[in-house]
Amino acid sequence: MELRLISRNLSPTLFVVWILCARPGAFPGDHLSLKSDRASLMEDRYESWLARYNRTYKSRAERLLRFQIYQANVLYVDFINRLPLPFKLTDNGFADMTNVEFKATYLGFHRRTNRRTDMETNVTDETDGDMPESFDWRKEGAVTPVKDQGQCGSCWAFSAVAAVEGLNQIKTGKLVSLSEQELMDCDVGKHNQGCSGGEMDTAFSFIQRNGGITSESDYPYRGRDGSCDAAMLRSHAATISGYGDVPPNDERSLQAAVARQPISVAIDAGGLEFQLYSRGIFTGICGYDLNHGVAAVGYGSEGSRNYWIVKNSWGRDWGEDGYVRMLKGAPDRRGVCGIAMDASYPVKG
Repeated sequence: MELRLISRNLSPTLFVVWILCARPGAFPGDHLSLKSDRASLMEDRYESWLARYNRTYKSRAERLLRFQIYQANVLYVDFINRLPLPFKLTDNGFADMTNVEFKATYLGFHRRTNRRTDMETNVTDETDGDMPESFDWRKEGAVTPVKDQGQCGSCWAFSAVAAVEGLNQIKTGKLVSLSEQELMDCDVGKHNQGCSGGEMDTAFSFIQRNGGITSESDYPYRGRDGSCDAAMLRSHAATISGYGDVPPNDERSLQAAVARQPISVAIDAGGLEFQLYSRGIFTGICGYDLNHGVAAVGYGSEGSRNYWIVKNSWGRDWGEDGYVRMLKGAPDRRGVCGIAMDASYPVKG
């Protein structure tokens, strides 16, 4: 049986049980059974992890529970890393969380059924043949340092802000870190609800109607919902004149858009492999249940594989200094993890 498919069809805990119950020799060259020496090594690894992340718990019972979750995740990490895949996993800061807990805490994109309104610009389908083979807006000075949304489902605000920051730099030559907290506190309604989730088009619409958005320094991020600071609504560090959507399920159109500016994209980031991603070109099995907002800031290639450069908002400890390279040119036209399904961008006239 194909081991990779087995690992995907079981929860991490059941996967560990399956490993322990598997007949000897079921895994080529592997000694993953939890013998006493293995258990000791795992405990040492956990202690090092606790120190690295300065993690403490309220009780011994919670510590034991988190150790069991950590152990299951680490066995999964070590197993996947033995497979010939173009990406690696690690016991990052999310390693003591179940995948269910992780999704409930860090994923907050809510897709609207009907996205178009009169406030929006026309959809673009420009796919001219002069697109560069690779491009990276970080090298052009249009991307601010990776931010950290914390334990709050505010990814939608970080995705929208990253796109506006990039466009503002392209148009003005000034890279200004803008305020996610303003969107969380002031852009509250049917579609956007702070830490409870939202979506990028509605954030763009708010910025357009408000006449702009203030800076991060003037309205800093708190990682929790708050009351709108009305005075800051009149302080504009960047403005946009509209926004548009990239034609869905078309990676070539997405490439053309990214070649012009950083783009807000929605993805399915709910898989355990995405949670524990470390480096490489992500080809993990994931679905198309769009639940996380990020920003596509470039694209490139490594060997025979093309990839998207995606800026996340889980801090620099996650992934490649806060970024993930995701397979570009997936067999499914929706793109890996649905990256081509729902992409949008701000416009500045």
